[in-house]
This record gives sequence, structure tokens and C-alpha cells, in this order.
Amino acid sequence: MIQNIFLLKGENFHDLNNLTIFGYPQEIVKPDKDLIDNIAYGHELGHKNQTAQQDAHFRGIYKIDEPVPLVVAELNLSTICLNGETIIGLILDKNDNPFDYKEIFQELVNELVNIEKCCSFDDEIEIDNLLITLFIDLRRFGDENIEKYPIIELHQEDSFIKIFLFGIDEVGKTSLVRRLKTGQFNDNYFTPTRRFNIDYVQQDELGLLAWWDMPGQQLFRKKWLIGLQDSNLIVFMIDVSDQIRFEESKKEFYSIINRYELAGVPLLILGNKVDLVNSDSLEPDKEHLSRLEEEIREYFDFDKIENRRWKFLFSSVKTNYNVDKILDSVFFLISSNNV
Repeated sequence: MIQNIFLLKGENFHDLNNLTIFGYPQEIVKPDKDLIDNIAYGHELGHKNQTAQQDAHFRGIYKIDEPVPLVVAELNLSTICLNGETIIGLILDKNDNPFDYKEIFQELVNELVNIEKCCSFDDEIEIDNLLITLFIDLRRFGDENIEKYPIIELHQEDSFIKIFLFGIDEVGKTSLVRRLKTGQFNDNYFTPTRRFNIDYVQQDELGLLAWWDMPGQQLFRKKWLIGLQDSNLIVFMIDVSDQIRFEESKKEFYSIINRYELAGVPLLILGNKVDLVNSDSLEPDKEHLSRLEEEIREYFDFDKIENRRWKFLFSSVKTNYNVDKILDSVFFLISSNNV
């Protein structure tokens, strides 16, 4: 499974002071010179990097070398060089075979930079979007084709159920997945980030649930459609305490839910952070929640949702309110959809 993707850009890969480095989901905070040197040598790029000039853009087409498998500093890598001046690399699990990703890695890079021309490599936002797109597509390829699932103590399932979790930033998505997986919550653990994660949670009735947790910041929302493919369940999360952003949430919700290819996929809507609208009590007032749910349903037009099973549920990941019912709802929606 791919753990990280990075990009190196510069006229001399051996000069760290003039090398631009990007990483996703994690940045390479302190790049190691030996690591970078060995990656460059793997593509036969010398100190002067004359290849960069020799392979300069020809009619706007990037020359893409074949992926080079490397084991450097105990890292299992696969790297591609573009025009001798840009290196895109994958960090894989130690037991992964980089040749499993060779063809799809090269194919995706060529499609994005030469066919779709989605990245000029002069714009940091375009580079970020390129890395996110590659990361999501390659993670999905690994899950669906290589079939290396995590080891579960209870039992190993032959397949898993894909749950796509989305919503705008700061609604509590990543905190929910961590709560389901570890039972823990930490106020300071998560801040809005650019991270995309696939986390696995064992559920007795359904087996292995693969939670695709997508970043909710504006920059990354257009990548949601990439991760949505082949989802068995969609989970949409709202921060019920932040009504100022309801209109923004509603817009993003319908931009996804009305997609033709998602027709019939069951939907769970979570009204999270209910503790913030009942701050004086750990157990929310039922009458107040009933009124709030009616207001939310009316504002978001949830009752107009057609052609799919769906359910609305209040939650507080922080106080653990209704978290147990989330998995029950997942079971109900998926099981009912298979009847």
C-alpha cells in the first residue's frame, strides 16, 4: 500500500538549498541528502543535471522515464523522472512489490501531465492537486487490484466495504474515523489538514470497513469524485453548531449527491458537534434535537432525496454521543440495500 507520494524539482537534485520538495499526505520535513542523492543517481542524474536541458519540453510533451524501484534508507520507493528536472516518487510498504505499480504509475503520470495537461510544475497548487490525484488513484488501484488488506486479529475478510466520508473542513471527519478505530478522542490531535486517509475498522456483522476520509478544504473538494468511485456507502458530515457554513455545506453536498454514477448508493448524514449546541449537558435535550433536526432537514432539503436509502443521525465525536449508532446505521443501510 502506498504510504506517501513526493515530488522533487530543481536544476540540480544534489543541491538541497535549491531543490523544491513537495509531499502528500505528509511533507518531507527534513530531507536527507543521501536519500535525495541516491534517488537522483537511480535516474542517472549527475550533479550538473544536463539531462534537464537536453530533454526540455518538446511541443509541450514531457518525456517520462520508466519507474525506477529503489530501496534507500530502509524506504521502499518507486520513482519517475520527467524531462530530467522533476522526480515523482512513491513510498510503499516494506512488503510491497514496486513492480505491481510500475505500469499504472507511468500511465497515470502521462495521462495527467501530457494528455490532461493538469500541471505546469510552476504553480504550487497545481502540484498539490497532481500529487493528491495520483495518491488517490494509486491507493484505489492497490486496494482493488493488489488486494493487500491489513491483518485483522479477529479474522481476515476476502473483501471490504468501502465507505466514502466527506464534508467541508472542520466538521470532525478524521476525528470520527479515529474514534471508531481506536475509541479515542483528543482535542489537539487533529487540525484541518491536507491529509487523505484510508482507515480500516472491523465491524462484526459486515466485516472490514474501509473508511475513505477526504480532506474538506476548498482546494481538495474537486478530488472527491476520484475517491467516490465504487463506494458502497456515502457518509456526509455537517457541523450543526456552525450554521454560518450551512449554505457552503449544502452546495458541496448536492454537487456530489446528484451525480448520475452515485444513484442508488445509500447515504448516512451525520449532524456532528451536537455537544456544542447543548454545552450544558452531556446528553442532548431530545425536544431541542427534534426541532433542530426539522430545521436542518428543511434547510438542506433532505426530505427531497430520492432513489436511495438514507438516514440522518446526530452525533458528537467528542463526547461519544451516538457513535455506537453510526456503525449500526452503516449496517442497516448496507444490508437493506442488498435485500
